[in-house]
Order: sequence, then structure tokens, then C-alpha cells
Amino acid sequence: MNLFVAKLNSGSTSEDLQKLFAHYGNVTSVRVIHDKETGNSKRYGFVEMPNDVEAKEALRELNETEFQESIIVVKESQPRDGNSQSYSNPRKPNRSDNGQGSQFSNKGNDGRRNYSRDYERQGNTSRRTYEGRNW
Repeated sequence: MNLFVAKLNSGSTSEDLQKLFAHYGNVTSVRVIHDKETGNSKRYGFVEMPNDVEAKEALRELNETEFQESIIVVKESQPRDGNSQSYSNPRKPNRSDNGQGSQFSNKGNDGRRNYSRDYERQGNTSRRTYEGRNW
């Protein structure tokens, strides 16, 4: 079972996670994710445990506990690609769903984009006015 571990301390390493999860059973792999450009930790990672019972126990015991001065979140990892099951994030709209009513949809508006909000603006809103200020 793959586990997603979030809200890690920025100094947490793969070795630290390995030691933490090894208390609950065999750990196959551990990855702390880093930013490609800066090399800084993105403060989340993945732990793979071959035994589902041990992984679920680790999830139950470690979720919302303190680890290296941070309260970590442990969840079952969801696949990103469509190789197995497809999961969607409820917070983000599905980009392939170009249904009726979307401002970017070509359906129902003759292929024209809706600029109604731009027409409602009066003048340049980024311009600052200094009238009435006491300098």
C-alpha cells in the first residue's frame, strides 16, 4: 500500500520517514518530494509498505501526530495517472469537462468568449489617485 505523508517539517528526509514507518512493519520505499529548481523540500512524501495491514495501522497511528515539530497528515496515496483507477480532486475542476456554462466552452455562445466583466469596468483600475492626500 502506498501512503501519502503531508505537512512534513522542511528538514525531514527520506531516512527520517523510513525510521518512523519501520516501527509498523516492512517499508519498501520512501520518497520526500523536493522542488526541482530550488532543491527545497515540498513538505510531503510517499511511503510504500507491502503489507496492507501494517500500512493501515501506521496510517491510523501516525495521522495527525507530531513528527519533528510538525503535525503530519498520513493518507492512502491515490494514483495520478489512469493506469489503475482514476481519481479526481474534488477541489479542482475537471479540465476535460468542457460542459455547458463554462466561460471557456464553445457551446452555446457561437464560439465567442464572454467579456461582459471587462465591459463593466470603468477606466483603468490599476491607476492610483492621490487626490485629497496630505503630503
